[in-house]
Amino acid sequence: MVFQNDITADSWLHLQELLFQDDQFWNLDLRRFRSPFVYRGMPDSDSHLITSLMRLGGNYANLEWQLLRNFKKYAHHSVVERDTDWHWLAVAQHHGLPTRLMDWTYSPYVALHFVTANMARYDRDGVLWLVNFERCKEFLPRQFRHALERENANGFTAEMLMKLNVLPQDLDSHGGEEFVLFFEPPSIDERMINQFALFSLMSRVDSRMDQWLEKHPEIWKRLIIPASLKWEVRDKLDQANITERVLFPGLDGLSRWLTRYYSPGPQQPSELNQT
Repeated sequence: MVFQNDITADSWLHLQELLFQDDQFWNLDLRRFRSPFVYRGMPDSDSHLITSLMRLGGNYANLEWQLLRNFKKYAHHSVVERDTDWHWLAVAQHHGLPTRLMDWTYSPYVALHFVTANMARYDRDGVLWLVNFERCKEFLPRQFRHALERENANGFTAEMLMKLNVLPQDLDSHGGEEFVLFFEPPSIDERMINQFALFSLMSRVDSRMDQWLEKHPEIWKRLIIPASLKWEVRDKLDQANITERVLFPGLDGLSRWLTRYYSPGPQQPSELNQT
């Protein structure tokens, strides 16, 4: 699958140049380097930007609130900071319930971790999505855009959305053009904090974000990580301490890191010739 804004990294150094281009990072007002992008890494460049709810299949749009209602019913209320749909939706996504939310991160290296964490996909090119979430504000309805301007923010918090008296399900009935909204969840646990995480959601539950982005090519790009480069990227991320041990604190993350770290590397050409 090829997109109009695809750029292929041909080396680790080339990847760093693509990730940290000065002309895109320099904030003239702050006189600091600040990225306007959020990042999503995927192990297969042929993957679409679809939500876990979409992957459920069937009549998924009508199941969304049944899933959340039952999650709220059976989950202990101490897991949420406040009893609102925005808080519950963030917690549900965080714990694997199919939702309309999609995971992103402010860290390009955390996103690269998810490009290279699955060793079963090392035979495929990976992809790193970069979306200028500052520019995404331009496409928001007026009430949402003004709310961000009042707070001098680029993404919403649950509290900001509550002040607007907007529920997640209200977005489907919102008139006008489709839009994407970025949502910074509460700091649920160390995993959320260490992954520098945020969520996106489309204004319609059945909208695909990649299809929306193709209509606005000026605000995004995809970096293709060739399969031949994945091992080097993975090893250098490990050296930089971007690992499951850090991103998934606890014994499960520790075990996943050790299993992957001590797995054998790729066969050398000489070894391949002998088989």
